Amino acid sequence: MNKRHKIPAPPKPERKQTWGFFSPLMRRIMAVNVIALGILGGGILYLDQFRENLINRRIEELRNDAQIIAGALGESPSLGPASTEIEFLPARRIIDRLVGPTEIRARLFATNGDLILDTLYLDPNRSILILSLPAPDEQPPWTEAVLGWINTTLEQLASNPDWQPYIEHPGQSAEDYQEVVAALQGETTARIRTLEDGNFMITVATPVQRFRRVLGSLMLSADTSNIREIIFEERLTILKIFALSLGVTLLLSIFLASTIARPIHRLARAADAVRKGVGRTTALKKFSNRRDEIGALSRSLSDMTETLHKQIHAVESFAADVSHELKNPLSSLRSAVETMQRTEDKTVRKKLLVIIQEDVLRLDRLISDISDASRLDAELSRSEMEPVDFGMLVQTIVETYLATGKTDSHRFEFKTPKAGTYTVNGIEGRLGQVAYNLLDNAISFTPKKGTITIKLSKKKGIIEFSVEDEGPGLPPEAEEKIFSRFYSERPRKEAFGIHSGLGLSIARQIVEAHSGTVHAENIYAEAVKTKDNEKPKEPTVTGARFVVRLPE
Repeated sequence: MNKRHKIPAPPKPERKQTWGFFSPLMRRIMAVNVIALGILGGGILYLDQFRENLINRRIEELRNDAQIIAGALGESPSLGPASTEIEFLPARRIIDRLVGPTEIRARLFATNGDLILDTLYLDPNRSILILSLPAPDEQPPWTEAVLGWINTTLEQLASNPDWQPYIEHPGQSAEDYQEVVAALQGETTARIRTLEDGNFMITVATPVQRFRRVLGSLMLSADTSNIREIIFEERLTILKIFALSLGVTLLLSIFLASTIARPIHRLARAADAVRKGVGRTTALKKFSNRRDEIGALSRSLSDMTETLHKQIHAVESFAADVSHELKNPLSSLRSAVETMQRTEDKTVRKKLLVIIQEDVLRLDRLISDISDASRLDAELSRSEMEPVDFGMLVQTIVETYLATGKTDSHRFEFKTPKAGTYTVNGIEGRLGQVAYNLLDNAISFTPKKGTITIKLSKKKGIIEFSVEDEGPGLPPEAEEKIFSRFYSERPRKEAFGIHSGLGLSIARQIVEAHSGTVHAENIYAEAVKTKDNEKPKEPTVTGARFVVRLPE
């Protein structure tokens, strides 16, 4: 039975991230600001403490009024010293005069609990207020409905569950009111009760006394409709301020989010284009006018992208150079092999074998140096830098040259430094490779019995390492060219293919990875005048100097 091979599904196209004006980041910023403002506004709109202070102040006012009126009733001149009851007519005159101009309701109870008088039914000047009812289909404006709902909801949240509803019986007596009973026993008491319309009724009962004898109880009552109106006006004012603050907060949130989300979005799109290989020559936009984290991020990403582009270009150029350099010995090898197949002359074949060996050595040298150069970037990026005594490192390398006999035909001039004098932060193996490459270069150009001078110095936190030779010097305008890959300007005495032309390029790459610099220059002899009337001779080149500067 043949098993069918499962065909893999084609890859799904990458979905492009698109955001409208209100990006997720903008929505989050707006939500955080609005929620914080809403919590603050809701706490202010609660106004429970403000309402409680107003009620307590009203209770205190009623208490003072009740004590003043009760004192006037007790000291009434129409009452004799031995009287145990309150006379109606004098009490009515006193209460009408003191309570009549106000909106306070006064009720006077006798010691037996009977109601003596009630200002609600005694004022002949009170008029009936007629209010027109709204039409059945008439709806209040939506603003009033919203404000009413907010006010009612907050009132319900702020209501005290201990407050009992106010109930007025047709035939009132002291037993209907606990504060009146307490007043008949000589204690001033205040109570708060709820009304059907949502307001509160405040009552204060105080004893009417004469020579500490209780003659009756006076109860003053007042509703809190004015307090409720004050609270409503305060809430309305706060709502207006809250609405204005909300609008300003939303505008500021949009502005803040746009200054953050839009640049980040643009940077994300540009980075995505770099990832896909689109617009390699186009650098990320730098928000140079911004002196904040977004500007720093844009500059860092732009610099990183430019570095990446340079690295890609360097890799492409390196690959092209490697291909070109490898083709030369391979072409020579192919020509030599083809020639050997067509000739029987032993002398020619011997020469061709020598050429083949040189080309093989050259290929081996090229491959080794190319492998080293290709691993260099990865090693420099992965390795951790640590303090390196560069002076002792150079001394060890010089002693190695002397011990191996590589400098029997040359003389080294080097002053041994003290330990710890020249310390840099870097990778010891790679810094040693810089010194080896520069010394190898100096040895190859210095004639026999010549001197190679090695110097170390330190100035203003910069360590300077220089290698001087006594060779022919640098070609004209080649101070920078010699650090190019595969550039080779070798002395004639040197065998062909010994050097690949990567040594100085690798040295510069290592030095720059350590935040240092390396440059080359010619050494000139001082100009000497032959006669007074003759111009001095042109200075002669006596060698080349390579200078490496590294920060401590």
